[in-house]
Amino acid sequence: MKRKIMFILAFAAISIAADNYMQKFETDTIITKSGSLEMTFIGHGTLLFKINKTIIHIDPVSWYADYSKMPKADLILITHHHGDHLDKSAAAKIIKKDTKIICSASCKEKLEQCIVLKNGDSADAAGFKIEAVPAYNIVHKRDDGSPFHPKGIGNGYVLTIDDQRIYIGGDTEVVPEMKNLKDIDIAFLPVNLPYTMTPAMAASAVHMLNPKIFYPYHFGETNLDELVNLLKDKKDCEIRIRKLK
Repeated sequence: MKRKIMFILAFAAISIAADNYMQKFETDTIITKSGSLEMTFIGHGTLLFKINKTIIHIDPVSWYADYSKMPKADLILITHHHGDHLDKSAAAKIIKKDTKIICSASCKEKLEQCIVLKNGDSADAAGFKIEAVPAYNIVHKRDDGSPFHPKGIGNGYVLTIDDQRIYIGGDTEVVPEMKNLKDIDIAFLPVNLPYTMTPAMAASAVHMLNPKIFYPYHFGETNLDELVNLLKDKKDCEIRIRKLK
């Protein structure tokens, strides 16, 4: 009995430590039809969602968090292979026996157990529908003329959680395929120059997608005041700025 009590106390201490660690990050809560969706903003393009007891990690990267202290994943979404989105060591610390990993084909060599979705594919994993959508550059290119993110290499995702459709853009500009995304409730759009969207591009994407809530993310040194000003008349969309530099 004494050993059992000590185990319970140890488990409680670990839980409290994990909770204290998570409090270092900003978290928003969205009420869905089955419970509270907690969205934690880790940094850059790295996010953590929790709905009831289910944990979803998005682009987990050790630069932004100590993943040995993070909750184990039921689902991991990885947009593409760049180091600020795919970190094999971070993923290894949160994978458990039944973790489902969804990624683009460019990630397969580093994460052999992942389920590859190409642009336009969809899957059901950990109780959620995941749609892979194109994420690429049209305007912004390297000195040699090649795009920072070529078409077909990376994914954005539309993740359906209960009655909420959440668009996670990945590294993308405004691309024609965005017109096909319907009923988006929450949109995460990258505003990291020169690799993704300008404030004007992000504003046009918001007008196209019409989300109820818009989070600029992966925004680097971009002037977000410019983006807020461009959307000042978009009264049906709430712009939320969180620590996602």
